[in-house]
Order: sequence, then C-alpha cells, then structure tokens
Amino acid sequence: MDVTFAVWSHQEVHWVAIALIGAGVGYLGGLFGKGGSAIATPLLAAIGVPPIVAVASPLPATIPGTLVAYNRYRRFGITDGRVVRWSIAVGVPATILGAYATRWIDGEALIRVTDVLIALIGLKVLLKPDDGEVVRGELSHRVVRMALVAVAVGFLAGLLANSGGFLLVPLYLAALKLPIKTALSCSLAVAAVLAIPGTLVHAALGHIDWTVTLVFGLASVPLSSLGAKTALRMQSATLERVYGAGLLLLGATLFII
Repeated sequence: MDVTFAVWSHQEVHWVAIALIGAGVGYLGGLFGKGGSAIATPLLAAIGVPPIVAVASPLPATIPGTLVAYNRYRRFGITDGRVVRWSIAVGVPATILGAYATRWIDGEALIRVTDVLIALIGLKVLLKPDDGEVVRGELSHRVVRMALVAVAVGFLAGLLANSGGFLLVPLYLAALKLPIKTALSCSLAVAAVLAIPGTLVHAALGHIDWTVTLVFGLASVPLSSLGAKTALRMQSATLERVYGAGLLLLGATLFII
C-alpha cells in the first residue's frame, strides 16, 4: 500500500466535506450524464485527500448513483441500445489498460489533466452545440465511430479513474450526433459499467479508501436521481447550453484551486 495513503488514513478526515462533495457530485452527475468522479477528484484533493486516493476512491461510489439516474431515462424510453453495447464491449478492455497505466503516472498530473479536459470539453459544447441529428450513413461507418469513441473514452476513463462519462457525452454529440438526452442516457449506462474494471484495478493497486467511498456514495446516490429528473424536464437546447457552460465553469474553477 502507498505510504502516503497509510499516513493520511490515520489523520483527521473531514467526513462532512466528503459527504457534501458526494451530494453535489451526485446531482451534477445525474444532470450531466456521467458518474461524476471526474468532478470529485479535484474537490477531494482540495480538502486534503491524497491525489491518487482522490482519483480512485469516488469511482466505485458512482456506480449505484449512475445506474439510478440511467433508470430514469430508460423508463422514458430514452436510450440507444446499440451505442451502449458497442461502447461497453470495446471500452471495458481499454479501461483496464488505462487503469493499469496509473502505476507509472503521478496522481497530481491526473488531477490537472482532469481539470483541463473538463474545461475544454465544456467550451467546445458551448461554442459549437450539435443539432442532435443522428449520424446515419452505412452501418459499418457508424460502428467504427462507436468503437473509436469507446477505445478513447475507455482508456482515459481507466487512466483518470472517472468512468468516462464526462467524455462520453460530448463525443456522442460530436461523433455520433446523438440528441442530447440520448447522449446523456447512454453515457450513464456505459459509465456505470466502465467504472467496474477501473475499480477492480485500482483496488488491487491499493488506491481506494473504502471509508471515503462509502461516505461519498451514501450522499451521492439520492442526488443522482434528482439530477437526472431535472435534466429530463429541461428543453434539449437549454440542457445542452447548461451542460457546456457548467463543464467550462467547473473545469476552470477546479484548475485554479
């Protein structure tokens, strides 16, 4: 086990702050169609959680909340089974590879990469919103697009321990031209599955503090459902603008912290 992890685990822990972060991240994850650990990582690090622990510990906690949020979309018939299946089939092996690669990459660097990616993705979506017209063309071309998206997201999801949701939505919008709510729904389903292999690898490497995971998860699950409910009630154009602006603001703020 990492020495930093062992020392920190015996120090005073701000459990209320961790619970509040979990609640906020759960709501934003449900609203923006992602597990939310990408947001949780820099916030936990800001309150003193060691970087690699902040990277890995929220990941398993996002799984139940993400599934609860996805279930709201599913009950409204908003999903794309083909996109979900291909993303999972190709993304899971890539996630395992990415998670294993964290053995050679510093936790601080992962946090900074997370902050920058959040801001850039938000800026792209805000400045160039997609019209939601699903890519048709030949089936083989769409399959290739889905596979490429899944490989890229899977590897980075494992590397950054965030289940890939924050990358899935904009790539679904840009590469597959999915409507915003369909992109959010598919992202939630895929993010929940991609979080599993990443969790297993990080657990084996000793990066997860399960007490942090428990406190974070208990606070985030109810708010994830509320976030998804909010998104479903919004007009698609408004939701996409909120999505882009939210990620841009969040990424820029976390980078400054």
